[in-house]
Amino acid sequence: MSQTPETLHEPAPDILPARSHATSPSRTARRARSKWTRKNPYPATIVSNVVLSGPASDKEVRHLVVSLGDSGIEYQPGDGIAIAPVNDADLVDRIIARLRVDPETPITDRRSQRTLREALTRQYEISTPSRYLVEYIAARTGDPDLVRLVAEDDREAIESWLRGRDVLDLLDIDPSLAITPEELLGELNPLQHREYSISSSPLAHPGTAHITMATVRYRSGDRDRGGVCSTYLADRCPEGSLVDVFVTPKNSFRLPADDTNVVMIGPGTGVAPFRAFLHERAATNAGGENWLFFGDRHSDHDFLYADEIERFGIEGVLHRVDLAFSRDQDHKVYVQDRMRERGADLFAWLRDGAHVYVCGDANRMAPDVDAALVEIIAEHGAMTIDAAREYVDGLKRDKRYVRDVY
Repeated sequence: MSQTPETLHEPAPDILPARSHATSPSRTARRARSKWTRKNPYPATIVSNVVLSGPASDKEVRHLVVSLGDSGIEYQPGDGIAIAPVNDADLVDRIIARLRVDPETPITDRRSQRTLREALTRQYEISTPSRYLVEYIAARTGDPDLVRLVAEDDREAIESWLRGRDVLDLLDIDPSLAITPEELLGELNPLQHREYSISSSPLAHPGTAHITMATVRYRSGDRDRGGVCSTYLADRCPEGSLVDVFVTPKNSFRLPADDTNVVMIGPGTGVAPFRAFLHERAATNAGGENWLFFGDRHSDHDFLYADEIERFGIEGVLHRVDLAFSRDQDHKVYVQDRMRERGADLFAWLRDGAHVYVCGDANRMAPDVDAALVEIIAEHGAMTIDAAREYVDGLKRDKRYVRDVY
């Protein structure tokens, strides 16, 4: 997420954020442009697909290992991997039944011809309806609630109304509405890839890319539903399956020079890129210290990569770990609370040049972490809140405080 800070007033000289060390040449060397792209993804083989979370967890988090085979695909810690999903067959069949047409109905565009079932399975978003479809259904049905929603032209209100609804839900607003396949497809968005942070290091895990994925499942109305890509990978991609992938570089989310200290804040699946960071720093014998803030709900069921994190500590790769399991005590504790508890040390790390990385939820966690960081700098740097915000803006400008949030 890019941010453009306002013009900054310089803090007092003794509390200026240290300038970033130059990134090591090996991490900034230009890579050859990959031939595997969104339009030409690589058919990768899944070699492992296991559940990480405990059996009593109310989450389903999986660890997947994808073989890159002879693709020549390269990546760096911090990059993402994009997966081309396949829509759920049951939802496809229900939509076709609602249209009251033959599943083999030919669909022709400028480039190809395929059946309606193939188009709905691989080409179009059917779990997340487009705004165009909302407007179309409102105009065709005259449904008063939908007509009012469209007329108000409130993007957030429309997104809120759509949450938990799919294309079939919109078609069923008026069961008597007759709509042709061509009319429906004309209002749908193309099926987009889904991106996940790579949780492996190419040095420690050559020839593979690892994914740490939360499977999204929920019930709405009288149907069980789920995330398009997460349920595709969890339910229909066992070991040996082929999935279409390509790497999405994130040049702003890179490890610093080996002698630079790193603070990583990643609750839940936000730990993914930091697993990659730690494996990379272990493989390169990096001299900089590493500090991880991790959290989730229950330590017994949701402590992702607990064995690896413990081993990193024993081996001297991970120098500090602060854990926040929100449901393990009467009052909820989150990573930002642990940050405040360690505020003096955290500010000392920042003052000495550490880089801070945040990964995870953009709606609540990331703003809460940002607010905690400002408060910590204000308190332990003896600054006003406004000066602390300027200090944080300086960290962002120097690329010492970067986020990968979603």
